[in-house]
Amino acid sequence: MPVTVSEHSSHGSLSIPPSTDDGTSNGTATPTIAQSVPAQSFVTLESSPLASEADRESQLQFLSEQLKVEKRIKEGAENLLLMDLNGALRNQVESELATAKKKIQVIQKSMESVSGRTTPKRSLDTNGGGRRKFTGQPLQPAVEWKEEQSERDDFRTAMHQANSAIKALVLLSRQHSYDHPASSAGSPSTSPSISTLPNPATASEVELSRARIENMAKLIGLLQRNVRVKYELDVGEVVHAVLPSLADKASKQARATAYRLIRHALVDSHSVRRLGEQNMDWYIVKSLSRDNKHTVEKEQVIKLIRAVVDIGSERHSPHSATGSGTVPLSDAVLRALIAVAEYPEDPFKPICVQTLTEILLIDIELMARTGGIRVLLHALSEGPMEMAPLLAAAFLHIVDSPKTRAFLAPGTDLEIALSGITDAYGRGPEYKDKIKGCTAIVSSMLRTWSGLMYCCINDMTAIRVVIDCLRVPSLETRELILDMFFDLLNIKPPEWHRAFIDGRRLTTYRKSRHSADLGHQPEIPHKPQDTLKLTDQYIALLILVFSRAGLLDALTSMFEESSVGSALSRKATLLMAEILQKANRVLPLSIAASIQALPRVFSLASDYDDNEHRIVGSSALSAIDSFNRYRSRQEPAVKGDTRPRANSIEEAVRRGQRQAEQVKLKVGMQMDDKTFQTLLPETQVMLTKDHTKWNFDTLQDLIEGPLHNAKRMEEAIKASRYIRKLMSFFHPFNHRFSDVANTKTNQRWVRLACSLLNALMASTDGIRFLQEDEFLGQLVKSFDQLDPLTPTPVSDPIFSKKRVQETLTGGYFEMLGTLSKRTEGVELLEKFKLFTAFYRLTELRSRDDLIKGIIENLDYSIDGHSRIVLSKTLTSVYKHVRHYATNYLGGLIRNSQTANAWMIRLLLTQLYDPAPEVRELAVRFLEEACESTDVLQMVVEMQPTLDHLGEVGHPLLLKFMSTPTGFRFLYAADYIDRQMELWFHERNLHYVVHIEVFLAKAFSQNVADDTDNDFLAFEGIVPSHFYGVMAKTELGCEVLQEKGHFVEFAHFIRQHGLESEDQEVILKLKSVLWAVGNIGATERGLPFLEEEEIIPAILEIAEQSLVLSVRGTCFFVLGLISSTPQGAEILDDYHWEATLSPLGLPTGLCVPVDVEKFVSIPHWDCVASEAVDDTRLAPPESDEEMEVMTAIYNLANTVIANTASRSLTKMKSKPEYRHIFSSPSMFYRALHTISSQKYKLPVRRYIFDLFNLELDADVIQQLSECSISLRIPLTAQEPAEPSEPEPVHAPEPPSFRPISVRPVVDDSDDEESEVDEKEAAAKKPRAPVMSLRPKSRIIGFR
Repeated sequence: MPVTVSEHSSHGSLSIPPSTDDGTSNGTATPTIAQSVPAQSFVTLESSPLASEADRESQLQFLSEQLKVEKRIKEGAENLLLMDLNGALRNQVESELATAKKKIQVIQKSMESVSGRTTPKRSLDTNGGGRRKFTGQPLQPAVEWKEEQSERDDFRTAMHQANSAIKALVLLSRQHSYDHPASSAGSPSTSPSISTLPNPATASEVELSRARIENMAKLIGLLQRNVRVKYELDVGEVVHAVLPSLADKASKQARATAYRLIRHALVDSHSVRRLGEQNMDWYIVKSLSRDNKHTVEKEQVIKLIRAVVDIGSERHSPHSATGSGTVPLSDAVLRALIAVAEYPEDPFKPICVQTLTEILLIDIELMARTGGIRVLLHALSEGPMEMAPLLAAAFLHIVDSPKTRAFLAPGTDLEIALSGITDAYGRGPEYKDKIKGCTAIVSSMLRTWSGLMYCCINDMTAIRVVIDCLRVPSLETRELILDMFFDLLNIKPPEWHRAFIDGRRLTTYRKSRHSADLGHQPEIPHKPQDTLKLTDQYIALLILVFSRAGLLDALTSMFEESSVGSALSRKATLLMAEILQKANRVLPLSIAASIQALPRVFSLASDYDDNEHRIVGSSALSAIDSFNRYRSRQEPAVKGDTRPRANSIEEAVRRGQRQAEQVKLKVGMQMDDKTFQTLLPETQVMLTKDHTKWNFDTLQDLIEGPLHNAKRMEEAIKASRYIRKLMSFFHPFNHRFSDVANTKTNQRWVRLACSLLNALMASTDGIRFLQEDEFLGQLVKSFDQLDPLTPTPVSDPIFSKKRVQETLTGGYFEMLGTLSKRTEGVELLEKFKLFTAFYRLTELRSRDDLIKGIIENLDYSIDGHSRIVLSKTLTSVYKHVRHYATNYLGGLIRNSQTANAWMIRLLLTQLYDPAPEVRELAVRFLEEACESTDVLQMVVEMQPTLDHLGEVGHPLLLKFMSTPTGFRFLYAADYIDRQMELWFHERNLHYVVHIEVFLAKAFSQNVADDTDNDFLAFEGIVPSHFYGVMAKTELGCEVLQEKGHFVEFAHFIRQHGLESEDQEVILKLKSVLWAVGNIGATERGLPFLEEEEIIPAILEIAEQSLVLSVRGTCFFVLGLISSTPQGAEILDDYHWEATLSPLGLPTGLCVPVDVEKFVSIPHWDCVASEAVDDTRLAPPESDEEMEVMTAIYNLANTVIANTASRSLTKMKSKPEYRHIFSSPSMFYRALHTISSQKYKLPVRRYIFDLFNLELDADVIQQLSECSISLRIPLTAQEPAEPSEPEPVHAPEPPSFRPISVRPVVDDSDDEESEVDEKEAAAKKPRAPVMSLRPKSRIIGFR
């Protein structure tokens, strides 16, 4: 109702709003006419000199009450101004606000005056000296109190506005206005939210809907801005306020806003439980069943469901299995969501599939009961394909645990993912995208332990089916299946594989593009190529499984299709050749030999009875041999071996180049005088200053040949002044060389200048010439032009940033670098004080190009100023300069063949850099350098302090521990004891997560595009483990024995090795297995395993554990144990064979001889995928109702659904059936049916439209009553289990909480009596009990 604002300021009154019993204001404090006190009373009270102490106390109390009143008025006026008010009303409110502020000031001054006269009497405390004690408080607490008070005021304001908005929504209900007219009129609300509301009794439905939407939107904004308000609001009140907006009569925008408001009101599981008590299920089911015209509403209701799942779900505890949580959704809501997820034309299908996948991982029992697993399996096969990786990952997670994989039927359910490949026969090229997506799913499945072992059940049936698709000659998409195997086995075809597939010869000697730049780009050595990784061990198992499943035979079948050969058959040959190469590298010799025997190929090649077979076999063997020979020549050289390989393709080219260069130099050195004198004029240097007219080739031959002879150099300098003419071209101030454009062609002049300087420094006359020439002096002056303190600044200096980028000026740094490679050159640089110029240049802030040019071109092989310049850039005041210099220093260390102490010392200095980025970079380079034993020993002897690095320096400290000297150093610093406790309790678990995350990334589809630093840093080799590093030294083994940690590890493995449900124990078991495996990977640590006899226990877990990821962990751990010859020998006794290098040393890979035993899973019985709801309803009261319900049942059958729908349409048109479609009880029967059985989305929508009932609060209440009255007790039902009589059930209203299949006991006397009455009523006619099973009678057939 409109608010009347009184102008109490005109007569000086203080208005007091109505108050509740506890003294607080009821509603918003707004100006109204109330008690008033004359303003002159303040003066009277203040000026009365005869007022007693009691009078002053009463005055202060009265003034404080008046101050509270005025503050409430001020607060109410401020709240009103936040609303949309018309001009006149806003002016009144602003006037009242100004008046209230003035009165507050007057009251505060009066209180200060009164309290000022009374305070001395209370606080005056005179002692002997007549001094008064200080009784004040510090100022800071007062400030804090004001801040807290303002926060409380803001929250109180927001809370008040929220309550006002809820009250406004309640008032906007027509029912509310009809039921309580007196209450609403008797106490008119002055809330700004309510003052502008339309009258519910007279306003139209459109106006009411608009007002509801506006108020709900304001409340949503309030909840978004003030999170604390969410926790104070009762969700039940919010739902009660928005119920009219959820009714069918409301607009779709109103329903969408209502769902959005409810979602924002949810904060925790308690609020979700309160929501579940509000009877909202049928609203949500109806909203989910609407068509695409109501996308706004469906979007918000799906978001609400996702919020309920996210906030209200109870995840499994660490001690329980995956999927054992509870999701607070009823079966009715979940089946409605499932119907949307399986309807292909619904735009919300992808998000519903994703929501069901999340529910699957939380509460798999609920999904199984409602048929959600079946829908997700269908989506995995049919799409959308962008959801397939998510679905595959979820199902593979389910398969890992025995408790959850029991919900999948072995051999049938998950194999539906293969249907895209197996159904490809007869499809056209348009089916290619479907097969491509399917191969990606199969690839992701086979890259996990759960997927691989699941596909190996029933004698590897699933894998054999995929491989057998290669045998179908007319299948045009077999190339995609071949690509899948390339991807699975991590085979990256070389650049020349296309030539191999096209059938061209590979044995031609030609210089590859890679070798063209061999002399210009120094090769950066990396880790040895033959270092085997964790992924290689898994690939070894894949090759073993695929070979047992018949992959090589299937590839051979592709050869036999044509004796001429095709691109597809040659690609199959390439795959076979790559598999043989991989097998030779990662599998034990005996197993690899059986694979490489290729009995079928050799039998074809030796089949002289059939020429076509012999041609096919011989061609395949010839192609494989050609591939192997060419591949061996293309292999890069091993790290540390700088000698070019004699059998490489480039060797002949290198040999010819070296011989030509030696002959050319020899001829040039022996050139006679006449020829030399002829060459000088031919260069045109003496004739013209235009370098473009010079004969560059002749000039280059002259410099690289004869001028290296001291006699010829002396003649060129003194006799003909040729060198002086040539060097004048390179003088900076001549602007000849320094003005040449910086192009790829012109870079040859830079190389020529470097060759000339080398020739000059090769002779005494040349060095003397450089000392006397102006070349170096002009360079120093050019650098001085950049000095900001120079007295004569130059507008366009030689080394300006533009000139360095656009001209050959940057080439001067290469020339100076050439001089720094020789002792004579370093002396020249020192004489001309060029190093001093370098020191000044490194201090320039914005000239990174000059700093890079200096440190990249200087030579550091000679101890002197060059290294000092590098050291100065490493300690520059600018972080980006230090970062670049550290990166360059790391490259120097990486490229150096021997350990250089000065480089390591400079790199250790960077460990103390103030910037964390520089420290991390230095740690990474130092860790890489410490791969060399010599460097590691050198660093340990330097004993750097690394405690300040924290986690960044942890890998480096582990490397220090691997040496006896480093271990003693760290043990003395108490680092060992601290880390042992930390690893024993925490870091073992972190190690498991680190490795499993790496393996997931390494086997993901987008490894090549992965730029994650963790992935790049972890190159596949098992990362260092603290216990494994300890076992490398004798002192470490002694400490490990003394602590007794290994004994505890062994005891834990024996006690919990076969654990299959407790997730926390399983994670700890994996961590213990990794610790034991890393200890057993060292020669000193293996005796610990032998002493405890733990290897047989690990083998038992690997072959019998029901948790598949634990089996995989044991597989990798056994590979670690096989890293030593003794460990490989022990495992060989248990029929696990280790892979050996050509020298007979173990490589750290180990596979079982009996692979079927390792990958086999015990058979399990699938639990019922969909539980039959045993809830029984009372039978229909008439034959007409029975016919309607039977037709509704038949709608679930797709065969007879059309006939049933026609029958229902006919019934609805007949007068004797019309009352049925308006009956709440029949409506509830229909809703109960679609909430307990599978109905497609259009059918659900048809059933809702069939009844002439619109959902609102009254209908929902009637449905709740029907849920009680129609449900018959157990005595009238046939007991499912005679031994366990089912209790009488008094149902609750539908809620978000999961509805259990069996009813729940309720001891309420009233409800029991009501149930007894219904039971007696049901017994009288003795009609057959009605269940949800479809009737045999079919309506509509003749």
